[in-house]
Order: sequence, then C-alpha cells, then structure tokens
Amino acid sequence: MLESARALLGPVYPGPARWLLGKVLEFAMRITRLRDYDDYRLEDVHGMPILVLPSVANPKLLRTGAFFAACIDSRLVAPGSEVLDLGTGSGVCALFAARHAGRVVAVDINRAAIRCAGINAAMNHLERKIELRLGDLFAPVAGQRFDLVLFNPPFLLGVPKDDRDAAWKSSDAATRFAANLAQHLKANGAALLLLSSFGNACAMFVDELVARGYTLSVFARRRFINETVTVLRVVPPGAAS
Repeated sequence: MLESARALLGPVYPGPARWLLGKVLEFAMRITRLRDYDDYRLEDVHGMPILVLPSVANPKLLRTGAFFAACIDSRLVAPGSEVLDLGTGSGVCALFAARHAGRVVAVDINRAAIRCAGINAAMNHLERKIELRLGDLFAPVAGQRFDLVLFNPPFLLGVPKDDRDAAWKSSDAATRFAANLAQHLKANGAALLLLSSFGNACAMFVDELVARGYTLSVFARRRFINETVTVLRVVPPGAAS
C-alpha cells in the first residue's frame, strides 16, 4: 500500500545519463544559490513581479515555487474561498491564490520571509487579501479552517540550524502536517502538497498521510533533469475525493 502510494512521487532515478547530467546541474545550481541566496533579487514569475530578500527561498531559482504558483488559478481557488499558505517564503503561492480567493493567510517561521511576502503583497496590490503570520506550521491559525491549504514543505530530514534552514530541513514536519491537517480544513476542503523525487522527507509525507487515511492523487507534475516535482491533492478521511 505504502509502496504504491510512494509511486505518486514519480521516478527517483531517471536513467544513468540524465542522473549524471542532473548531478552536474545540481552542483552548478548550488554554487549559484550560494552566491545569490543572500542577495536582493527581483524575479518575474508568470508575469508577476516577486522581490526576494536575503535568506528567503527564490521561487524561480529553486523552480518548485514557480511551478506550484502556475497550478493556482480560478479553477482551483473559488471566489470568496479561504486559503492557507504554509511556509509561504516569498509569498508567491499566496499571491496567486489571492487573485481569486476572498482571504489568504500566509504563514512562515522565518521573519525575513514574512517581511518579503508583505512587500510582494503590497507591490502587487494584494495586501488587503493576504494576512501574514509568523510561526511554525498550523500554530498561527489554531482553531481556524480553510477551503484550501497549500504547502511546499522541507524536502530533507534533519534539524535546521536556523529559521532560513527550516525551508530545507525538518525532522517532524511530515508527522505534524499529517496529524493536524484535517482539523484545519472545512467540509469538502483539501490540500495541495508539493513533493519531489529528490529529498528523503518527501516519502515520509506520503507515508504519514496514507497511514492516517488521507486520499492522495496527482494534481500536477513536472519532470526536470534531476528530479520529478509533483503536486498532490490531499483529501481527509471521509471526505469526497
């Protein structure tokens, strides 16, 4: 059961040649990220200007944020709906959701990310629709329920050195997300969870959700040279899938 569910993450090894090329590109990207990570950058993400502050994950350089944002449109986000964006980072997914939703709450553990998301909300004239909250996972929204939860989680297992590192690593994010998601969803609510074939935490998210009876299905997928990125639709136990 778990093995078939893990297959939702896509192929782990895309072939020797692609794997080797992917490793070369991954190394080059890491060098670029080290150079650019602590710099101010203005990116264009699907026509929307996004300012990235030092220590905040860049949705375009890292690819996953831009891919996730491209999935968020009026077919997904109903007018007047309430959306929670966990680990908002630059706020890119919150911004795309806010174009259609009635209200978006964007949460991040990194103060720089909250500041960054606030700047981007104002820059794109969406500040009235987006509430920014500092904190870890669901803690800032205790007792609240949403129509849609978005989460681009840490892909690596480990103890983060600081708030910035928390975008990459966590020892228990998968367990806590699966344990608390259902109580933050409205009736007929669902979550979109972005996972990758790269990163040892991703399979743990699948395992934890399946063990708790959630229904998982592929909502969107993109295959890069060195990884397959999948957005999973997560429906709580007992809800219509």
